[in-house]
Amino acid sequence: MADGVTRPTGTDPIPRPPGLDDMAALRPEVLFDCSDATAIVVGGGGGVGSWLAAGLALAGAGVVVADISAERVEPITRLIEDAGGSAHGFAGDISDHDTVQHLMEMAYRASSRPLRVMVNAAAVNRRLPALDVDPETYDWVMDVDLRMPFFLSQAAARAMKATGGGSIIHISSTNARFGLQSTSVYAAAKAGLDQLARTLAVEWAPHGIRVNCIAPGFLMTELSRPLWDQAPKRSWILDRVPLARPGSPVELLGACLLLASAAGSFITGQTLTVDGGFLAGNDWESTGATT
Repeated sequence: MADGVTRPTGTDPIPRPPGLDDMAALRPEVLFDCSDATAIVVGGGGGVGSWLAAGLALAGAGVVVADISAERVEPITRLIEDAGGSAHGFAGDISDHDTVQHLMEMAYRASSRPLRVMVNAAAVNRRLPALDVDPETYDWVMDVDLRMPFFLSQAAARAMKATGGGSIIHISSTNARFGLQSTSVYAAAKAGLDQLARTLAVEWAPHGIRVNCIAPGFLMTELSRPLWDQAPKRSWILDRVPLARPGSPVELLGACLLLASAAGSFITGQTLTVDGGFLAGNDWESTGATT
C-alpha cells in the first residue's frame, strides 16, 4: 500500500533517523490507514468476522462482507454504511470454487480501489473424539478450514499480483499448537493453515503479497457459548489463561489492522497469537498444581 514511507531495498545505505518530513507518515491514522484498499472479509457476518469487517471499514477500506447467507451479511453491511463506511454484501458458499471466482469479480466491480486485503474468518468445527469422526465430518471440516482458504488465497493473490500486492490474513487457532480432546480434525486443519501461510508468504513475496495468520485463544462468541456454559471447561480455561478471562472478538482487530496496513509492511509468514497468554504458560502456584 502507498504509505509515504521509503523502504530499503537491500543496497541502500544504513537508514537515517527520522526527519521532519517523515513525521506525518508516522501518525497512527496514517500508518494504519486502509483507504486505498478494497478488503474482502470472508465469514464477515460471524462473531469474529463482523468485528474485523467493521474495523477495516472504519480504517477507510471499502469492505466486501462475504458469508453463507444474506441474513448473515446484511446486518453488518448496513451497520458499516450507517457508521459512514463503505460496504457491499456477498452471500454464497465460499467452499464452492466457482463462488470464490464470483466473489472476486464482485469485489472488482464494487469498488474503484484495488483488492489489497483479504481476511478469511470463516471456519467450522464439530467436536468429536477421534475414534468417532466419520469421513463426512472429516471432509466437511477440512474442506472449509483448509481447502477453501487455499483456493481463496489463490484467487486473491491473482488479483493482488496484477495491482501491486496486498495482504492475506487467515484466522487460525491456538488449537494448531496445543492438543485438546475432540478437536483432532479442526486442529489439524488449523495447523495446516499456519503452514500454508508460511509457504505462500515465501512464494508470493516477489509480488508484494504478504500472508499471515491470527491465532485467537479462547474467545467468547455465540459459537463458543456452549463451551463457556460448561462449568468444568470454563474453570479449566480460566485457570490456564494468565489474563484469567475470555477474549473478545474485538481484541483481534488490532492484529488485523496491523497486518492489513502499512504498519505491518515487514510482517509476512507469521502467526500472531492473541490468546491472553495461554500458550505462554500459566501460574502453577496459584492454581494449586503440585510437583
